[in-house]
Amino acid sequence: MDGNQTNIVTLFFLVAAVLIFLKLRSVLGRRTGDEAARFERYRAEQAAAEAQAARQAAQTGKPDSKVVTLPRRERDVPAEVPRAQESDAERAQRMTQYAGGNASLASGMISVASADRSFDPTEFVRGAKVAYETIVTAFAKGDQGTLRMLLGPEVFEGFAAVIEQRAARKETVEQSFVGIKGAELTQAGVDGRVAHVTVRFVSDLITATRTLAGEVVAGDPKRVREVTDVWTFERDVTSTSPNWLLVATQAAA
Repeated sequence: MDGNQTNIVTLFFLVAAVLIFLKLRSVLGRRTGDEAARFERYRAEQAAAEAQAARQAAQTGKPDSKVVTLPRRERDVPAEVPRAQESDAERAQRMTQYAGGNASLASGMISVASADRSFDPTEFVRGAKVAYETIVTAFAKGDQGTLRMLLGPEVFEGFAAVIEQRAARKETVEQSFVGIKGAELTQAGVDGRVAHVTVRFVSDLITATRTLAGEVVAGDPKRVREVTDVWTFERDVTSTSPNWLLVATQAAA
């Protein structure tokens, strides 16, 4: 893939473990005493993000776009073209530095970056965080239109089935995405022409499922819960599409 055409890498994700959000009682939660303050900070950040999205939509003329893109760091812009031409040794050094002392992760990332020269672990994780919030929020809202654009076909069917079952029971999900506390790339590699990358997310959510009568049947509308998810994404590196699909997910304590 030409580096000049991949300044912004697009990530599409799916979630397989949908019961995480319907059965949050099974996920360890905590109270810190500052839930209200953190929620207010989240609302302010969300408003700023929505304003930025509106400005971008006005500039591009595509207000209905659901594409989740990786943010570009200004300090990286001058290095985009040289990076596409970096040597194997330079690329290996960059991946090894990111991995720290994790030799297995370093080796896996070197394989991915060799197969897909646009791959940058820092930017990948930043984009994955954006996509994570987008998908979690879309699932809670039952927004199948957004999910269809972000999920692989097979897992989308499973996701949609849960949403439809929820609708049949006339249940609704109230959710506030307080924020992502951490996102860490943990594994990477290439099998044939398919690259795969695994990211561990730790997020804070406020969520509750209510019946038509308003009774809470899952979650707690007044409690922030910490949720840990491990998501694995893959991409066909021979494809002209830069899209990554989430192919596996699990909840971790």
